[in-house]
Amino acid sequence: MKLLIKNANVITPWEVLKEHSVLIENDKIKKIEENDNLDENCCNKVIDAKGNYLSPGFIDIHNHGNFGYDTMDASFEALDSMANFHLKNGVTGFLATTMTDSYEKIERALKNTANYIDVQNREKGSSQVLGIYLEGPYFSEEKKGAQPLEYIKNPNINELGNFIDASRGHIKIVSIAPELEGSFEIISYLKSNNINIAVGHTNSTFSKAKEAIDKGVTITTHLFNGMRGFSHREPGILGAVLIDDRVLCEIICDGIHLHTAAIKLAVKMKGTKGIILISDAMRAAGLEDGEYTLGGQKVFVKNNEAKLFDGTLAGSTLTLNKAVYNMVHKLNLPLKDAVVMASLNPAKAVGLSDQKGSIEIGKDGDLIIFDEKINVSTAIVNGKILYLKD
Repeated sequence: MKLLIKNANVITPWEVLKEHSVLIENDKIKKIEENDNLDENCCNKVIDAKGNYLSPGFIDIHNHGNFGYDTMDASFEALDSMANFHLKNGVTGFLATTMTDSYEKIERALKNTANYIDVQNREKGSSQVLGIYLEGPYFSEEKKGAQPLEYIKNPNINELGNFIDASRGHIKIVSIAPELEGSFEIISYLKSNNINIAVGHTNSTFSKAKEAIDKGVTITTHLFNGMRGFSHREPGILGAVLIDDRVLCEIICDGIHLHTAAIKLAVKMKGTKGIILISDAMRAAGLEDGEYTLGGQKVFVKNNEAKLFDGTLAGSTLTLNKAVYNMVHKLNLPLKDAVVMASLNPAKAVGLSDQKGSIEIGKDGDLIIFDEKINVSTAIVNGKILYLKD
């Protein structure tokens, strides 16, 4: 099977190639050439991008749900619906994200997602579930955010081992508060199992956070949100992650979770390579204002803001293409840089950058076409056209 996308402005990590074509053969990117250099007669299918942008598919490593469903629903229907909604917004791969809840409910969600991944890998018909993001329950009570207090606990290595077994090895990221008793043992354990460690919902001091990074932490869960604030005498977790190039920082760029100045500060400190755009979306994403749930708690959505009864932010209704739009049109970031933050950087965070995250020869044919406003018209996964806007 050969698929040619022609007349595109091709976004690479280094530049935007004007009036170029990309050839996909056997699910992989085979050629990237100027329009005149590729013969479309040899292809099974040709897509005319009509001067729009051709981008690597976005990868949303931190999202709980959308369009009325949540990972914690623990059903095939939920993950299927979420995956199909993701395609329309340019996400060709994502991590199904759990949250703090009872042991039984987390285990059920992990088993369901593992089963779904096995089936999806055979069928390959929608946005790919690339793994699981275990957000909680090992968090700080002081910085719990919308994580249910009754299920927050200190890390337990036996319990975590059971979670890993339930996921059948599909857990890619575990987020913890590093100041909790037993956290360093957990970090070492996760590292030995090739699972990425994030710090989040934490009241950690600078020294404790620095020690956790030295032991293997590489990701920050939604930077600024759910963590100790910065002080000039106690820089805390923020100071530690912002100055350390070993740590990638997640950002929710929805105009609600963070002031634009905070995002600009993070980009100045971390550079293009150090920021991951995430949605942190909950089940209200893609739907109208109203009452929803997150972790068994009532969530009230008004003007796209999702909040608990006490006003605590409870995830977002953001989509990743909108996050890219905001970075470009509200923070004046170059488009290629915003795309890297939504594709190559998340791929690096979960160890998939040799296969996904950029338009390079030999990588998976996960591509999207969008216009100046990042409205997605086409989504291609493993060289197969899975979404075409009517």
